[in-house]
Amino acid sequence: MSPDPVAAWHALLDDELAAESAAWLDTRQKARGVAFGDRAVCTVIRPRFFSPDGWRALRRASETLLGALQTTGTAALAEPAFRAAFRLTDWEESLLERSPRLPRIMPLARLDAFLDPANGVARLTEVNGETPAGTGYADFLSDLFLALPVMRRFSEQWVVQPLPGMPHLIGALLETWQAVRSTRTVPTIAIVDWDDVPTLSEFELIEHYAHSMGIPFRITTPDALTFIGGRLRDADGTVIDLVYKRVLLHELVARAGLDTPLLQAVLAGAVVMVNGIDGKPLHKKACLAVLTDERHANRYSAAEQATIRRHVPWTRVVEERHTTFDGQPIDLVPWIADHRHELVLKPNDDYGGAGIVLGWEIDDRAWSAALAHAMTEPYVVQHRIALPTEPFPAVEQGRLVIDDRIVDTAPFCWQGRRVDGTLTRISTSTLVNVTAGGGSTVPTFVVEPR
Repeated sequence: MSPDPVAAWHALLDDELAAESAAWLDTRQKARGVAFGDRAVCTVIRPRFFSPDGWRALRRASETLLGALQTTGTAALAEPAFRAAFRLTDWEESLLERSPRLPRIMPLARLDAFLDPANGVARLTEVNGETPAGTGYADFLSDLFLALPVMRRFSEQWVVQPLPGMPHLIGALLETWQAVRSTRTVPTIAIVDWDDVPTLSEFELIEHYAHSMGIPFRITTPDALTFIGGRLRDADGTVIDLVYKRVLLHELVARAGLDTPLLQAVLAGAVVMVNGIDGKPLHKKACLAVLTDERHANRYSAAEQATIRRHVPWTRVVEERHTTFDGQPIDLVPWIADHRHELVLKPNDDYGGAGIVLGWEIDDRAWSAALAHAMTEPYVVQHRIALPTEPFPAVEQGRLVIDDRIVDTAPFCWQGRRVDGTLTRISTSTLVNVTAGGGSTVPTFVVEPR
């Protein structure tokens, strides 16, 4: 038996078994609508593998990072002057000042990272602290892969442990409800997002799971809600107790305004919303600039500073200032202009890879234009990190092909303290985003030889 699970999996595949496995996955994903348009969410026929030691290392690193993030978020809520470093908009500041606080700043979160190919250290590129997605897809794909024809043969030699996330998702929602309302009752929960989002099929997977647990759960939209008589109601009159918010705040306000029934109910304390508005500063990409900026280092313990240095790449808000890089003083904007090959520009609050500029993939003229644009609205600049790749098999025109894909690692975080489960996305493109058409989601398993 090969000591490498990837090699062992690939050794089991031939054109016939690969085609059978690919058909199994494609048919069952599309039957449940787990697709973006005509493309299934998962397009390869191997899951992601962690060794037990590798998974423990990732979990511990992520949970240590969560401690530094909690320090940051707590200070941001308490100190308006410090919060200015996150570059919130005026309307976000207004909502944050008026909104109730949840017991934990980020009941749900996802840390988007890459494992350094040289040493396996997780390098954090984004904190998704507003609407972390992917739990439903990860669990659904885990179930599919456990029944895959090639998995039956693989499991004869390897112990395969899935990493379920949906029990923790539902648990975090219920824990937050019970802590806020001081009750052990089960709330009526609604996922709220627009009806044209590509992740609707994930909402349906989560809804199905909640119903199997006997939890009142529904999917609705911001414009279906009303707030009358102190209660938030769905279009059919059902009272909603807890909102699992998947709509992004800036899209909600852009399309429906600040007086939308959902925000009225939240500000009045009539509904519990997860995640709350108080998680917004940590969701901003400027959060990583705060973590790595020498101006804020004294806010963190020695252990937190060591964690930040190890796991968070150098990041700064794009602005005219002097700062340091690798311990040396720099004039930030001219330095950015001269170092495009090692830098990334990112909008402070966007998703799906929108607005991201990779300096090494464009020329000097395009970089100058991107930097000029980044000076006009909140952007961050981040130091380039090494991207890991792994070989993944797929079926093309009936034949097995194995190609290297960039692999990102996005552990799911619960109540700002613990990590269970992870989203893995793979891509042949540097910008690894599945909903934008940039790759594939695969389930993740911890494996060890029998």
